[in-house]
Amino acid sequence: MPRIALALSCVLAFALFVGGCGGDDEVRADLAFVSSRDGDYAIFQMNAQGGAERRLTDEDANTDVLFFQVEPAWSPDGTKIAFSSRLGGRFDIYVMASDGTRATRLTSTNAAESHPTWSPDMAQIAFSRGSDVFVMDADGSNAHRISDPLVEESEPSWSPDGDWIAYVRRTPGTTVREVWLMRPDGSQRHRVTSQNARIFTPAWSPDSRRIVFVSNEGSEVFALYTIGVDGKGLRRVAPTVGDNFEPSWSPDGTKIAYQEDGAIYTVELGSGEVERLTDNANNDSSPAWNPRPPPED
Repeated sequence: MPRIALALSCVLAFALFVGGCGGDDEVRADLAFVSSRDGDYAIFQMNAQGGAERRLTDEDANTDVLFFQVEPAWSPDGTKIAFSSRLGGRFDIYVMASDGTRATRLTSTNAAESHPTWSPDMAQIAFSRGSDVFVMDADGSNAHRISDPLVEESEPSWSPDGDWIAYVRRTPGTTVREVWLMRPDGSQRHRVTSQNARIFTPAWSPDSRRIVFVSNEGSEVFALYTIGVDGKGLRRVAPTVGDNFEPSWSPDGTKIAYQEDGAIYTVELGSGEVERLTDNANNDSSPAWNPRPPPED
């Protein structure tokens, strides 16, 4: 399977999934990510240097719990992870403890559901349902659409201050996708980018002032860009010859994690220094940074 496929659409993943399991060793989990290194798509954790890797799911566990896990999203307090899982032929939203235990199914519809993102108070979760953006209570109740039903809108990302949800809106009749913003109740929708390109997976800086996203503006290569919440100050994060996908901002605001060619990388903002954290052969993707800052030394 081409590695780009997982980055753009997790619906191509076919594997036997497993239930969650915990571990006895207490390690700092700075990043969650998805890997198919064991043959199935599962969520792993590691520290910010790429060490202390730990799988959160046990491939030998009962298969009637979950099918597989993709698109991890940490709760703001770092105690839970929301994710999308395919159980009965379509994707639903689940939540588990950050050690991989106590997985709970939140949605069950005929539509594919993906890209969960938490409200700062952990009371709600926004997510994609088909080509719409929905918000539900954190227990799965009161799901309701907040996006425009007449256009394709998806890939929500809730700002850390709670004021906005960033998302991707496809221009009807084209492949052009731009970053838009709306309030959590669906009001005040407006466009942020004007790249006339294919854009994916917006994610917020920890201070809610900037948004990082993936775009192929002016080329066939997908690169990382950041832009101010006011639509100003567009910047390319770092030159690259390969496709970059699925960015996630570190809690201290100094780095962005992303996926390139089946490996997880980080880039330091300002210096542009790039560090590879995982092996390309593992087909790793979807890095998600733990929003809880690491303890001070």
